[in-house]
Amino acid sequence: MLIEKINEDIKKAMQERNELSLLVLRGVNAAIHNKEIEKRTKLSKEEKDIKKLEELSKLTDEEILEAVNSEAKKRKEAIIEFEKGGRKDLLGKEKKELEILKKYLPEQMDEAQIKEEAQKAIKESGAARPQDTGRVMSVLMPKLKGRADGGLVSKIVTELLNSL
Repeated sequence: MLIEKINEDIKKAMQERNELSLLVLRGVNAAIHNKEIEKRTKLSKEEKDIKKLEELSKLTDEEILEAVNSEAKKRKEAIIEFEKGGRKDLLGKEKKELEILKKYLPEQMDEAQIKEEAQKAIKESGAARPQDTGRVMSVLMPKLKGRADGGLVSKIVTELLNSL
């Protein structure tokens, strides 16, 4: 499981005294823990058996991936803002943190692959005009979840629909 790999890497970072990796991985661990608490809170309204509740509130690898992806997205947004502000000192740190997080994410699709999938989704959804972007995105995003940036996917879909 992904959580076990993250925990192993936390131990490894402690042994190697790798402060940056340790900081990033502990942050990811905290985000995962918060998602577990959120899930347990929702489930506790229906389930009263504590043992069963503990088991049901454990996150799946997909849910853990969402937490890691969320942390990576924060770094990407920070990188963009630091570039705008000319903060090269903070920019390097954010880029290093993002590299650490990328080890836990599935390989990202390139623009050509996204375009190919978007064309299939346009045919599948029967979209014919730019106003159908939402319909195409609802077909496409579940297939690309975690493997492509939503903003890039939306841009490609819009371009394809505008060219019809």
